[in-house]
Parts: sequence; C-alpha cells; structure tokens
Amino acid sequence: MSHSETAIEGFEASAYRIPTDGPESDGTLEWDSTTVVLVQVRAANVTGLGFSYASESTTVLIREKLRPLVLGFDALDTHKVWHQMVRSIRNLGRPGISSMAIAAVDIALWDLKARLLRLPLVKLLGQVRPEISAYASGGFTSYTIERLQQQVADWAKSGFRSVKMKIGRQPEQDLSRVKAARDQLGPDIQLFVDANGAYSCKQAIAQAKVFAEYGVTWFEEPVTSDDLAGLRQIREQVPAPMKVAAGEYGYDLAYFRRMLEATAVDVLQADATRCAGITGFMQAAVLCDAFQIPLSAHTAPSVHQHPCCAAERACNVEYFYDHYRIEHMLFDGAAKPLDGLLRPDLSRFGLGLDFKREDAAKYAL
Repeated sequence: MSHSETAIEGFEASAYRIPTDGPESDGTLEWDSTTVVLVQVRAANVTGLGFSYASESTTVLIREKLRPLVLGFDALDTHKVWHQMVRSIRNLGRPGISSMAIAAVDIALWDLKARLLRLPLVKLLGQVRPEISAYASGGFTSYTIERLQQQVADWAKSGFRSVKMKIGRQPEQDLSRVKAARDQLGPDIQLFVDANGAYSCKQAIAQAKVFAEYGVTWFEEPVTSDDLAGLRQIREQVPAPMKVAAGEYGYDLAYFRRMLEATAVDVLQADATRCAGITGFMQAAVLCDAFQIPLSAHTAPSVHQHPCCAAERACNVEYFYDHYRIEHMLFDGAAKPLDGLLRPDLSRFGLGLDFKREDAAKYAL
C-alpha cells in the first residue's frame, strides 16, 4: 500500500459516561460513574478504535489539538505520528489529560495499522507468549463484608488464581476485611491489596506484617507514588514474598525511570490509557527490560492483553471490575479470561474489538 492509500481520512472522538452498579470507593477516592473517551480513525475504508478512561474534557483536547495533526498522516507511521502528538502538547503539560488524549489516539492508530495489515495487534507488536495472567480486581472499600466475600468467591469460581481488593479508607477495618476475603478464598488463591496511597509509611509497614499472616503477596501503592523514598522503605521491610507495586499514575518515560532508579518497587505498573498509548506502554516495557523488573498492566484489559503478550517482562493484567464491565457493554470481542488467563483472539485483526454504537448511544455525552 502506498502512502496515499493509507492516509488517515477520518477521525472521530466521543465520550460516554457509564454509571457504576453501586457506590464505589478506594482508600482515597469515591465515584459513581466512569467516563470512556473513544477515538475512531479511518484509512482505506478501514476503521481503528482506541479509548482511554478519562474526563469528557479530554475529547475537546483531542478534537482541537490532535485531530488536525493526525488527519492526512500515513496510518502506518504510528511512531512518527506519536512523536508529533507529544511535541504538540508541549505547552499544555505532558502528565494528565494530554497524555490520556494521546493514548486514545495512539491506541486507535495501532489498531488501525494492524487492521490494515490484517494482523492481530499482538502479532504486529511481536508476540512472545500466547497468554498472560489476569488478576480480578475490585473489592471496593464501599462494599459490605458480604459483598466483598461474594465477589471474590465468584472470581475464584471463574478460574482466577489471584484477586485484588481495596483498602485504606478505614485502616482500622482493613485487617478484618482482608481476613474475610482470605476466609472466603481459601489458601490457594493469591490475595492482593491496594491502598491507593492512603497509608503513611510506618502504618503501611505495620499493616504489611499482619497482611502477610493472611497470605497477601502484593501490596499496591501503600503510600502515594510521589513518595519514592517511602515506597523504597516499605519495599525493603515488607515480609517476603510480598511485592510492592506502583506506577499506574505514570504518564511519561521519565516518571517510570525515576521510580525504577529509586528501587521503589518490585513490580512496575503502567497503563496504556494514561502513558500515551501502546507506544508509551511498550517504551515502559523496554525500561523494565533494562532494569530487570516485572511489568504489570493497570486496568483496561481489552487493550492490555495484546502488548502484555508482546512484552517479555509483563507478569499480569489487572481485570478491573469497572473496566471489564464497561468493555463488555461497549465492545464485541472484549477481553474475557479463561482459567485466569487472557489470550488475544488471533482470528480478529487489531485489538479485536467492534464498537457497539447503538448500545453505547444512551451513555453518550
């Protein structure tokens, strides 16, 4: 195909707000809906889609700043377009909605490129494994003990070998909640906890020692990710084999590099819907190669199953309750684990997703 044949000729950005099925909260935030920013790009009568979980305002930035830039570009030049987008937001600031806007566009461009080449995205990226472990994630602090236990039990019955729950909103209740989850799961399922930065350093260390008695093997963001010294101190003092994980709020490569240079985490998390798309996620994967640190994908499983099967140090994908629920509502072909594993569908091109426009219409903003 020539450049003229694969020039980007269509571009659409839209947003959809989907209510949660009940009140949700973690250690530091409460919410009752999730907004999806969707980008669709077209070339040679083929459409690619990408999305980010971001504010509706992100669509304004996409339409005003990125759409004019992307139109006319060769759809096969994904890296070139990505660098142009990053340069274009210099005066707006790289972290935050600028990177999430770029992410939605970049994911759509990679999806389009793979579809034009009639390949699943994982094959285009360079597949290194057929499947990636998924851990079920939810267990919100707003849940009663009964709902928490029912949710983790349902996940275990579905074949997940590891599950994650939220902690930190009421620290005095965390130990009883962790015990309740462990009692429901039995000894063979890995239990992860996520404080979303709610604890102090010493508080997190003390809690970790008790969590270990209930077989907790993953402590996510025990303190804010901005406290690299605190993360390192916690990492050095938690009982083995508990791992400290953080990085989901990384928007650029420099953020991830600082975290790894500080030896602040056992596992680096990255989120393609925040760190400027597939391109940014694969850059984080290379950084993990250099530092010999495992990489974990934060949420958005229908996007992350592809790059994680192409990233050698990827260890798992978060199968987050809000996101897998939404992705199955809005897309045919959404990720669905089997026996706790995500396997990209090699019979479908790109991300393997088809937008259910009619189903989504009632949520449109």
